[in-house]
Amino acid sequence: MDNKHTFRKSERIFKQKEIDVLFEKGISFIVYPLRVVYVEQQPVSGVEAAVLTGVPKKRFKRAVHRNRVKRLIREAYRLNKQLLFPNLQEKGKGLLIGFLFVGNELPDWKTIETAVVKALTALAQRE
Repeated sequence: MDNKHTFRKSERIFKQKEIDVLFEKGISFIVYPLRVVYVEQQPVSGVEAAVLTGVPKKRFKRAVHRNRVKRLIREAYRLNKQLLFPNLQEKGKGLLIGFLFVGNELPDWKTIETAVVKALTALAQRE
């Protein structure tokens, strides 16, 4: 990858098969306010890791708030994904990762970034 701070469509999970595999066979852990679900599988798109973000309608009724949280999660991942890649490339593995928001309050940038960094560090150590 030429630019490490990008987030292309190929890095997103959008195929229903991948989503099903992620939630059926995935292992999860919580880094508040995120629940992280992951499964060791090479994404169809051919990148090392593919990501899905989710914010339940039950927590935030307004789409504008759900979209804001998803945007914050994606941005935090985009800026910090290099924590995960060296380990994956070394072992030749792929990951499907789901970041699901479980908090009740609208988070700020620092909260989300801290949680994503902790999650990526934990994923890098688990592999």
